[in-house]
Parts: sequence; structure tokens; C-alpha cells
Amino acid sequence: MKKYQISKPYLTDDDRKSVTAVLRTDFLSLGPKLNKFERIFAKKIGTKYACAVSSGTAGLHLTMISAGIGPGDEVITSPFSFVASANCILYVGARPVFVDIDSVTFNMDPSRIEEKITSKTKAILVVHIFGQSADMDPIIKIAKKHKLKIIEDACESMGAKYKGKNTGTFGESAVFAFYPNKQMTTGEGGMIVTDKPGLNKLFLSLRNQGRAENMQWLDHEHLGYNYRMDELSAALGISQLQKFDFMIKHRQKIASLYNKNLGLFSGLIDIPMVAKGNSHTWFVYVIRIKDKNTDRDEVISDLQRLGVSTKAYLPSIHLFSFYKQKFGFKDGDFPISENVSQFSLALPMYIGLKEEDVSYISNKVIKVLQKHAKRI
Repeated sequence: MKKYQISKPYLTDDDRKSVTAVLRTDFLSLGPKLNKFERIFAKKIGTKYACAVSSGTAGLHLTMISAGIGPGDEVITSPFSFVASANCILYVGARPVFVDIDSVTFNMDPSRIEEKITSKTKAILVVHIFGQSADMDPIIKIAKKHKLKIIEDACESMGAKYKGKNTGTFGESAVFAFYPNKQMTTGEGGMIVTDKPGLNKLFLSLRNQGRAENMQWLDHEHLGYNYRMDELSAALGISQLQKFDFMIKHRQKIASLYNKNLGLFSGLIDIPMVAKGNSHTWFVYVIRIKDKNTDRDEVISDLQRLGVSTKAYLPSIHLFSFYKQKFGFKDGDFPISENVSQFSLALPMYIGLKEEDVSYISNKVIKVLQKHAKRI
């Protein structure tokens, strides 16, 4: 029986050689690979500066600090995201204020933002979900009107464009992540980008225990953290970045094959939609089950038995136990996010899937959904 995992990194001999070459040098941390990775990453995204960190979560934490967010402040963001985008707001003592999502792109719905703005609101943390940019024009307009900062969580959407402009270039800072299931990987790791030299200087200090710019051990200007990226991870990042466009083209091809196979079954599922003016880089390929009587978790189990790994993507943050206990969130607070969370299903998405693989996976998905529909 064929077996397909939900994701896996695309690693080549060049990647392996790049990493092992570091072991023949005297630098394992804060060395030339880190500097080079930051330099070429900033150029790729289109920002002046880039600061590599140990994870996307670490990067988001530092953007909250740099934006001056603190106790008593509020930050508007999406409930439909990986939990780190809300947790980073809590890290600095502020409160995440959720805005429900667009039912087509699953990104924050700009038309719902202004009603959530109060005198405590200091920023909008925009999450670009699944590889597609949020609708930035109205978000920027609202932010300017209310004098709010924009910070981008682009951890899932490196390379995605909004009206020809890269995600990560709209706010005062933005964060990307390189976990092994992302479009490119450094194993663990993340990157903060900005055009502001003062912010970049602060990021460089905060990631390294708050050390002063002169790098002296005895001079720490800020309360900092150990959020450094090591040289081996940076070397892998350089190698991955060199073939990034190639990897995105392959992910787009796989998504097109899924669309071709699954688009014929609109009575059973909604396939992902790309908003006008957007380009998609396909962190994941997520379908939504239309029949509200279908148990999505049973579908996942059935597909697993057939060798196809799938996953619920994503739970709504406000319904996690911790958030319900701390803030009193309940079912029905953000109905669109909750609906997507309940009926969405991520299918295998990784370079190496061939046309016959996508056809096989799609066929199994449809057969399982048809079987469940007949039970009702």
C-alpha cells in the first residue's frame, strides 16, 4: 500500500554539503554564514535588513518588544493561526484581540477590524495564512487612520505576493519561519525583516542576550534572550534559498494538480481559492468539507488507514483551553474561524509528489468523503 506523509522537507546533497562544511571551520555560532544568510534573505524579500533567530516564535516575540507593546496594550490579530501569533502578544503582557476571518482566503477580514479598535489598541499583527497574503490595502488604510503599527506574521507565506509586492514588506517588521514543513527550512529557525536600522539594531541585540552593539560580554544594553541561529542552520538556509524559486514552482504545480483532481467535486468540498492580485506559495493545501454532518476526524482516520496522512488545519486559537480560561472565549465568538477549523483538512504537500501521487491521494479523499456522505 502506498503511504504519504503530510509534509517533509526538500533536502539535496548541496544542502548536506553546505551544513557539513561548517563543521570544518572554527565557527559554529555568530559567524560568516549567519551574516551571509541575513544579507541574501533581505535582498530576496526586498527589505533593508534581516535578523536570523532561533524560531518564528522567537521572532514574533522580539517584534512585540520592538514595537513597544506591553502590559495593558491590545493587539488585533486572527484567531485562525498557529498559536504562536497570539502567544507572542501575551509574552509582553498585552492582550490579543481577535478579528474573524474571510471565508474564502481564511485571512483576517479587514471589514471587521475597526469595530475592535479601542484606546488600548497599539498594533495589528497580520497573519498571512497558508502561503497567501492578507488583503493589505484596507488594513494599511485602517492602521494609518488610527495610528497603529503593522507587524506581519509571514511565517507560513514566504514568497507570497500581494499586488506584486512580497509579504514581509508592508509593516514596520515581519517574521518568517523555517520549520521543516515550511516552504524552505533551516531545521529550526526564523527571520525578522525590517527597513528601519534602529529596529534591526535592537533585534540583533535582543536575540543575543541584549548584548551591546560592540559585542562585549560585559555590556548588555537590554533585557535580551538566547534567540540566536547557529551557523549550521544558516548554512542550510543559504543553500535552501538558492533553490527557493524552484521549490515554490513545484509546490504551485502540486497545488494545480490537486485543483484539477478535486475541483470536479464541488458538491463535496471547497478547494483553496487564491484572491485576485495574490500569488500563493502553498505552505499547505487545505480543503474544506461541505457536509456539516461529516465527522472530519473520522475522515482523517479512514484516510490514515489508506496510507494518506491528513491533518486538521488549524484549530481556532480562542477555543484552546488556556485562552477560554484566561479570556472567557466560547463557541460562537468567531463563527467563520470555527467553521473552517471544524471542517478543514490539510492534504499531503511536499516536493516529490508526482502527478500519479496527487491523483491517488485525491481519489482516496473523494471516496472516503462519498462513503461518509452515504451514511447520512
